[in-house]
Amino acid sequence: MVNAFRTLTIDCNDPYALAQFWQEVLEGYAEDSDDPNNPDDPAAFLRGPLGAPGLLFIPVPEGKSVKNRLHLDIAPTDGTRDEEVVRLVRLGATLVDDRRNPDGTGWAVMADPEGNEFCVVRSQSERGQ
Repeated sequence: MVNAFRTLTIDCNDPYALAQFWQEVLEGYAEDSDDPNNPDDPAAFLRGPLGAPGLLFIPVPEGKSVKNRLHLDIAPTDGTRDEEVVRLVRLGATLVDDRRNPDGTGWAVMADPEGNEFCVVRSQSERGQ
């Protein structure tokens, strides 16, 4: 038997706000037009683009207390890694650990507004692909 990766569930305090943040971050992720997210809903969901898993945001009573054991790596599709880091900070993310190197390699460790870490890596064009 095999399984399909359908949904990534993210524990949080405010599902609606965090879904709004990630919808701005990830290309092609959107709420379901037949069942839109509302601030008072018990959870929030973003449908992924064709073939990509969805994101489900559910409230938990405890706050984040340790480093994630699983995180997303994102790559900009229409700009550079460094431009994306600046944009993400404007959206409410924080730069946690700057692993960018003078030669252009490396990545930036960011945290979403609730402290969940993710990394921003170079775009395909920056990697020469």
